[in-house]
Amino acid sequence: MNQILVAEKIYVTPELKRKKKMYKVDFFISVFLVCILFSYYIYAEYDKNKTAEMSQEILASLTFEDSLVDDTTIKFTNESWVVVLNTEDPFTIINEQPQEEIKPNVLARDVSYTSSGQEYYTVAVINIPSINVKYPVLNTTTDELLKISPTRFWGPEPNEVGNLCIVGHNYRNSRFFSKVIYLDNGDIIEITDETGRTLAYQVYDKYIVEPKDVACTSQRTNGMKEITLITCTNDSSKRVIVKAREVI
Repeated sequence: MNQILVAEKIYVTPELKRKKKMYKVDFFISVFLVCILFSYYIYAEYDKNKTAEMSQEILASLTFEDSLVDDTTIKFTNESWVVVLNTEDPFTIINEQPQEEIKPNVLARDVSYTSSGQEYYTVAVINIPSINVKYPVLNTTTDELLKISPTRFWGPEPNEVGNLCIVGHNYRNSRFFSKVIYLDNGDIIEITDETGRTLAYQVYDKYIVEPKDVACTSQRTNGMKEITLITCTNDSSKRVIVKAREVI
C-alpha cells in the first residue's frame, strides 16, 4: 500500500498540477457563463411577458365612443412612395417617402409614453376569433412599440378605403401575431376603429416573402377596404403575409 501511495505522489508532476488547476478554472468560468446566459434568458422572457401584459391593459381601458370630432379621414394622393426595411430588423423603416395625407380632427387621445419617452396611442382593435387573438393596434411602428402590441405600419386610417398594413411579432407562442401563420382563406378578421365602428374582413390570401419585399403594402385596392397582416416565419428568416378584404 505504501508503495502505491509513493508511486502516485511521484507521478503528480508540476505539469499535471498546472493542468488540473486550468481545468478547475475553465470549469468555474463555464459555470459562470451558463449562469449569465440563463439569467439573460429569464430576464428576456420576463420583459416579453411584461410588455405583452401592457397590451391587455391598454385593451381593457379602451373607450372609442365620441373620440372623433367628425368623419374626416386620411386621404392619399397618387404620389409615388418608397419604403426600405432594415435587413437586420425588417420592421424598422430606414428610408421612407410618405404620401401626402390629411389627418382627422381628433379630440384628446389617451396618449401614453414608453420608457424612452416615445408617444403612442391606440388607433384600432384587431380581433381574430378563429385563433383567439385580440389586441390594440398602436399608431406607428417602432422597435419599442412592437414589444407592446401590434402596430400600424402603412396605409389609411382603420376601416377606410385602402390597404391598412399591421405588423406584429411572432414569439412562437400565443402572444401577438404568433398564431397568424395558421390563418386560412375564409377566416374573419374584425377591426374596430376609433369611432367604435367594427368591420369584418375575410382572408383571401396568405403567402411568404423575403424581408425586403414590401409589395404587400401597395394601396391599389380598386376602391376596396383591405388589411394586410405581417409577421415573421417561425425561423424569423422570412415574412408571412395575410391579406383580407372587407366583407360586403
